[in-house]
Amino acid sequence: MTPSPAHPTPLEHAARRGAAPSVTPAALQQAVDWAIVSRRSIRAFLPTPVPRETVLAILDVARHAASGMNTQPWRVHVLTGAAKARLSEAIAAVDDDADASAALTEPYHYYPLQWVSPFVDRRRKVGWDLYGLLGIAKGDKAAMHAQHGRNYRFFDAPVGLIFTVPRVMQAGSLMDYGMFLQSVMVAARARGLDTCPQVAFTKFHPVIGAALDIPDTEMVVCGMSLGHADPDRIENTLVTERESAESFTTFHA
Repeated sequence: MTPSPAHPTPLEHAARRGAAPSVTPAALQQAVDWAIVSRRSIRAFLPTPVPRETVLAILDVARHAASGMNTQPWRVHVLTGAAKARLSEAIAAVDDDADASAALTEPYHYYPLQWVSPFVDRRRKVGWDLYGLLGIAKGDKAAMHAQHGRNYRFFDAPVGLIFTVPRVMQAGSLMDYGMFLQSVMVAARARGLDTCPQVAFTKFHPVIGAALDIPDTEMVVCGMSLGHADPDRIENTLVTERESAESFTTFHA
């Protein structure tokens, strides 16, 4: 059972006192750094189940993410089994219908309306690196569509997550949401699990809303796959390049 905010856990009591867990500072730093650095977007999962208690434990940690004025704007829908399969089938039916898919619009602009360097270059590189691993040639639209469609099956992960936010909230809540999502992914890594955050779901918010009975006052922020990475799938060998901290940091003294 998830602890009530009115009844903090012993870990919460310790955190409020500024006390760290009973490990050395070096071990604590190493564990936190590992959980962050080892997080990658996994695109093929094993069918190994993830217990409900583990999902709740991850969300129970993530709920401590910062949010402006403690608004806590996140709402989470957890899908497994038949419920996950029904949503995947409903989205795939629209995704495979070119006209129906083209008629959908995103509830918010995640990507820029006009791409410029270096961002467009990074986008293209990760896309072609992934397709190259999978043997998908440039111009093979059918294979690209099929691979992209795997998003809507949560890459076969046993747990799918759909995140929504009240439409009344503004851009600041999406910043808060980013911190919450990162906390979910880091808490998952700490438990030996893998994730893939997926903005691909946002376009299908009418389909998702109907399938999950989400009111019109909420909008889909993104989805996420959660489970154990399949170590034998080549797409999971993809490691994206990251800029050094020195390249984007300016110190002022």
